[in-house]
Amino acid sequence: MKSMIKKIIFPFIGLFVLIIISTSSVLAEGNKAILYYGNGCPHCAEVEQFIQDNSFNIKIEQKEIYQNQINAEEFNKVCSEEGISLMDRGVPFLYSEEQCFVGNKQIISYLQEYNKSSKVNSINGDAAGIKESFSKSLTLPILIGAALVDSINPCEFAVLLILMATILAAGNKKRALFSGIAYSISIFISYFLMGLGLYSVISSIGMPFLFIKIIGFIAVIIGILNLKDYFWYGKFFVMEVPLSWRPKLKALVKSITGPISAFLIGFLVSLFLLPCTSGPYIVILGMLGHGETFFKAILLLLLYNLIFILPMVGITIGVYFGMNVEKAEETRTKNLRLLHLIAGIIMIIMGVVLISGIF
Repeated sequence: MKSMIKKIIFPFIGLFVLIIISTSSVLAEGNKAILYYGNGCPHCAEVEQFIQDNSFNIKIEQKEIYQNQINAEEFNKVCSEEGISLMDRGVPFLYSEEQCFVGNKQIISYLQEYNKSSKVNSINGDAAGIKESFSKSLTLPILIGAALVDSINPCEFAVLLILMATILAAGNKKRALFSGIAYSISIFISYFLMGLGLYSVISSIGMPFLFIKIIGFIAVIIGILNLKDYFWYGKFFVMEVPLSWRPKLKALVKSITGPISAFLIGFLVSLFLLPCTSGPYIVILGMLGHGETFFKAILLLLLYNLIFILPMVGITIGVYFGMNVEKAEETRTKNLRLLHLIAGIIMIIMGVVLISGIF
C-alpha cells in the first residue's frame, strides 16, 4: 500500500517542482529583441542611433552579420523559421516577440509604438524599467500568497471532510482514498478551465492601469470582509458558502459512492465553492490578464490551482492513514475565525500593493 501512496504523491510533487521551475524561468526572461545589422549599412546606423537616443522597456541585443559568420547563420535560421524568402531578407532586421521587422522605417515605427504603449521614454525609461522588473518579481510571490489563502479556505475543507466521512462509513478506506484524489483532480481541472476563460475575457478589456486599481480595491474589500468574519463571525453574512446552499451541497457530496462519481460531482461542487473561493482567484486573474502573456498565464494558473488543491490531497491521504474525520472537522470549526484572519490580512496586503502601483 505504501507503493500505491508513493505513486499518488510523487506525481504531485514532480508536477509542482516542474511548474515552479518553468514559471520562474519564463518570468525571469522578460521582454527582449534582437537587432541584426551590418557594418557600413546607413539604415542600420540610423536604427542604432535611434536606440541609443531612447530608452525602452525591452532589452535589445545587437548582432552584426556582415563580418560575423555565426550571427549570419543565426539570422538566416530566424528568417527561414519565419518564412521570409531570400529576396526579402536584409538589414536592419529586428526580431521581437516572435515578430519580424525589416528596414529602418518599420523598425523605428515599431519601437516608437512599443515605447508609447509601455509608457517609457528617454527621461523615465530607466525608472520604468526598474519598476517593471520589480513588478515581475512580485508576480510569483503574490500568486503563491493568494493560492495559499484560497487553499486554506474553510469551505473546501468542509466539503472534503463530508466526502471522506460518507465513503468511510461504508468501511472502504481504499475507495475513500481514490475518491478524495479524484475529487481533488476534478476541482483542479474545473478551476483551471474557469480561470482560463476569465483570463481571456479580462485580457481583452482595455485600460489596464485603471483595471489593476479596481482589482486592488476588490482585494482590500475581500480582506476587510474576512476580517469582519474574524471579529464578528456570522453577523450579516460570512465569506463562505451561503447557509441556504449548504443542505443541497451536503446532499450532493453524500451522493458520491466512488472515484468516478467523485470526479464528476467535483465539477458541480466547484460551482458551490465559487462564492467563498473566487476572491483571491479573481484578483490574480486580473493581474495576469493585464500583465502576462498567454503562455505565462497558463503556467501561473497551473501553479495556482496545484497549490489550491494540495491541502485537499493532504487531508485525503491523512484520513487514509487514520486521521479522525470528526476531530478534523472539530479542528476546522475551531479555527474558522483564524483562517478568516489570515486570509483577510493577506488580501489587504495584496490590494495595497496593487493600488499603490508597485505591481
